[in-house]
Amino acid sequence: MVTEGEPTDLVKVLHLLVLSFAWGMQLWVSFIAVAYQKNKLFPVYFYCLLGSNFVSLAVYAVYHPRELLDWHESLQMALYFVAVIMAGLNAQWFGPSATEVMFKLREVEQEHGLGNQIGIGSQREAYAKLREQDPKYKAYKSTFGHYHGLSILCNLIGFICTTTNIVYTALNLHTI
Repeated sequence: MVTEGEPTDLVKVLHLLVLSFAWGMQLWVSFIAVAYQKNKLFPVYFYCLLGSNFVSLAVYAVYHPRELLDWHESLQMALYFVAVIMAGLNAQWFGPSATEVMFKLREVEQEHGLGNQIGIGSQREAYAKLREQDPKYKAYKSTFGHYHGLSILCNLIGFICTTTNIVYTALNLHTI
């Protein structure tokens, strides 16, 4: 691997810690922390992820000049860049939009005496009836589904990029 100068041990450790932090946070929030209040967790998560992905990209770019990249390094650089873009989309658009629509959904549900239980299993029929009878609720539900789906897709793409980068970094521990 050709690099522009040799990174110090501190830079190598920083790079690995930031990359590991991003991967661990993505794993935890995406697959384990499903019971937490997401409207409070997600903004912090998206911005921490955006920051750590940006630091990883910056460190990698400093020690891998574009002119000297082979195709493996170009792919890794692209994966870092895609991870930053996906986290940015979630932090700036999809996360806040989904949260805003979620609060509107809750308002409509509370107007109809719903939303105070955990899960919809106990009042599935009432939610189905509300969806059929209230066009505003049906529209909010559809909009929320779109934003939430796009947010999940961005998160999954970012997770795959970060996972690939951490595997590649582990296989090349002598460099960053």
